[in-house]
Amino acid sequence: MTDFATTRERRTGRRSLLIAIPVALVSIAPLLWAVISSVRPGEDVFRYLSPISWRTVVPENFTLSNYLEVLSGSFSLALLNSVVVAFFSVTLGLGVAALAAFALACLDFPGRSVVFAVMVVSFLVPFEAIAIPLSTTFRDLGLSNTYAGLVLPALGNGLSIFLLRQFFLGIPASLGEAARLDGLSWFGVFRRIYLPLSRGPLIGAGLILFVFQWQSFLWPLLVAPAPDVRVAPVAIADFAQETGVDFGQMFAAAILTAVIPLLLLLFFQRHFTGSASTSGSKE
Repeated sequence: MTDFATTRERRTGRRSLLIAIPVALVSIAPLLWAVISSVRPGEDVFRYLSPISWRTVVPENFTLSNYLEVLSGSFSLALLNSVVVAFFSVTLGLGVAALAAFALACLDFPGRSVVFAVMVVSFLVPFEAIAIPLSTTFRDLGLSNTYAGLVLPALGNGLSIFLLRQFFLGIPASLGEAARLDGLSWFGVFRRIYLPLSRGPLIGAGLILFVFQWQSFLWPLLVAPAPDVRVAPVAIADFAQETGVDFGQMFAAAILTAVIPLLLLLFFQRHFTGSASTSGSKE
């Protein structure tokens, strides 16, 4: 009986593998082609697409000149701007999100349900729908082409507040009540009890803030098009000029832009998965 079950499990595993391998190849094919194209001369990027042969996936003229050209130009400043903007968006945005989530989860004040409903609606409305009128307001306030103009809209991320609130609701309220009886203020309860218990959810919320800000294109294009504050996604679009497109450099810039969030996601993936699985827990 055991041998029969083992044989059946092996067959099931082989069938799963036969399905998983083609799906995995199809999933990584665009990324693989982008990586291969980034180490080809620009004129060779589309040369071997039809008919498909071994040259389609193996560069005949391997070169790193695309990366060297990209890093020696203005794109390196754009990449640095993206890092600076993402850093301040995550650090300041986490502070705002954690305090707002704590207030919505633990404090009893008039209109709390209304505030929570507005917060939920805020991340369901597509940002593109309000980007243009919001950019006009920022321009009137003198925030165009500034880091503050890039960072401020990311500080009130409704999804991060929602996830942290769900986790805070899972922490026993008796802990906070006991701390209050011992004389701690509400901010003390937040800082000394809730924050130390929320490392995983905070990392998950930080990753959400980082990814939202890192891949943002429309807002930086509207509010900060100047070269000295231009971020990486907007700089990638600049490789398409009226005189032509250097696809080799464009793919190299795209790969460089993808490496930083990829490393962060791989490093913090365990915390991110854990925070997602515990955000809906209850006392």
